[in-house]
Amino acid sequence: MSDDAKMKNSADNPENEDNELTNFIWDFIDEDIAPGGKYHGMQVHTRFPPEPNGFLHIGHAKALFINFETAKRYGGLCNLRMDDTNPDKEDDLFVQAIKDDVHWLGYDWGDRFYYASDYFPKMYEAAVELIKKDLAFVDELSADEIRETRGTLTEPGQESPWRDRPIEESLDLFERMKNGEFPDGSYTLRAKIDMSSGNMNMRDPVLYRISHQPHHRTKDKWCIYPMYDFAHTIEDAMEGITHSLCSLEFEDHRPLYNWVRDNVTLPSSPRQIEFARLNINYTVMSKRKLRALIEEGLVDGWDDPRLPTLRGLRRRGFTPEAIKQFMRGIGVTKQETVIDYAFLEHCIRDDLNKRAERRMAVLDPIELEITNYPDDKTEMFEATNNPEDKDAGTREISFSKHLWIERSDFMVDPFKKYYRLYPGNEVRLMNAYFVTCTGYDEDDDGNITKVYAEYDPASRGGSSPDGRKVRGTIHWVDQKTAMDAEVRMYDRLFIEEDPDAADDYHDVLNPDSLVVIPHAKLEASLQDEDDHATYQ
Repeated sequence: MSDDAKMKNSADNPENEDNELTNFIWDFIDEDIAPGGKYHGMQVHTRFPPEPNGFLHIGHAKALFINFETAKRYGGLCNLRMDDTNPDKEDDLFVQAIKDDVHWLGYDWGDRFYYASDYFPKMYEAAVELIKKDLAFVDELSADEIRETRGTLTEPGQESPWRDRPIEESLDLFERMKNGEFPDGSYTLRAKIDMSSGNMNMRDPVLYRISHQPHHRTKDKWCIYPMYDFAHTIEDAMEGITHSLCSLEFEDHRPLYNWVRDNVTLPSSPRQIEFARLNINYTVMSKRKLRALIEEGLVDGWDDPRLPTLRGLRRRGFTPEAIKQFMRGIGVTKQETVIDYAFLEHCIRDDLNKRAERRMAVLDPIELEITNYPDDKTEMFEATNNPEDKDAGTREISFSKHLWIERSDFMVDPFKKYYRLYPGNEVRLMNAYFVTCTGYDEDDDGNITKVYAEYDPASRGGSSPDGRKVRGTIHWVDQKTAMDAEVRMYDRLFIEEDPDAADDYHDVLNPDSLVVIPHAKLEASLQDEDDHATYQ
């Protein structure tokens, strides 16, 4: 069966005979480990190789999920590797953050933690091997000149005038490049492949460039650094990776991956398979753009809850289980699609509904006075922490004459099917009593300042002995014990579905992406050692 046919079969049949989720990658692996397959008798081995120049975001989580879950499915291994081949902006801070985020999602790499820089000596040896095989040469064209001579999709590129440089001369120059004799940009090492190839990546790509930027691990030991397409293959082969799973933008790079694999002496022969990267509307995934938002002060750092970073999602209340549920829901395909942000929010609501304990909070408070309730009385009610989880237990909440309710839970002139408080209407105060609105106060500008109601003492616990029913239930907190808090309400950072398409992303920022409520009222069970707390 062809690769395209297998991908279509996976999409049309999302479950196999064992009623387990499947995808086209697993179909390929099943073929590879079957008798006669390339990796028959071998342990499936994958890797997750982020670049330590920023924090992981939800797009990285998809790659992380696919690699670790694939290894888990086959009883295999998954490595964690820092792709630190570019010293610019790489930092140990990001290394630790990435490790923490992978662990937070519930995955572990055991003793298989690596850096691409671990293999710098081997990469240098591999480059020398290619020069000796007359498959690489030291070039003197500038980056702009290389770009100008690469050709187009319809026209072949032009060979460098240094393409036929003698092997010994290239070896000498490459060693001198390593020894730091030349400035940045003066020389590169290029593969000698085919300047007329229909794949632009095969037109004598650059394998090494000079950079005197200090590296976060090797410091000033190296001043030449391998390009990702060259390093990637060697890293995978050195670690015994069987299946190198990466996003779809690397599909056109696969011939170069294979070329390096087939022309360098390596201990293993990995296979690259690509899947569609994650795209979500109303957000950006580019680390460059995320970094710009942070550096311009438009958000409050990598863990801002408005960002799609795992740190931001975690602060916003997302759980690892919800993110994994999201990944299972979107599946693994080769088809580029844009996922609705609402589906991600659905996954967290569904997960929290099962596990999160409930508490009452009034964000826009207005006073409710129960006029026929004793002035000096306070009673306690038992409230269920989570109706979906019997093991979550209960808590006690206090009730008295003066309460706080949401301003939106009262209207003087209600619209049709408005079931909350309005003059003459009866509602249930959650876990407490039935109350009927008897009036309200307003200021000179017509703003409601206070609502009055009478309670039915026979409806204690929120039910009536005569069997009557009410259609509205509202939450509340007791003024005597309520906790004053600042609450931050986060919304989407952008107002356009595709902020990447905007000429200037500043023009599509959502001015209401963060609303700070300074004096919300929370039930007393949320009280801690501070008299005033911040909740997000």
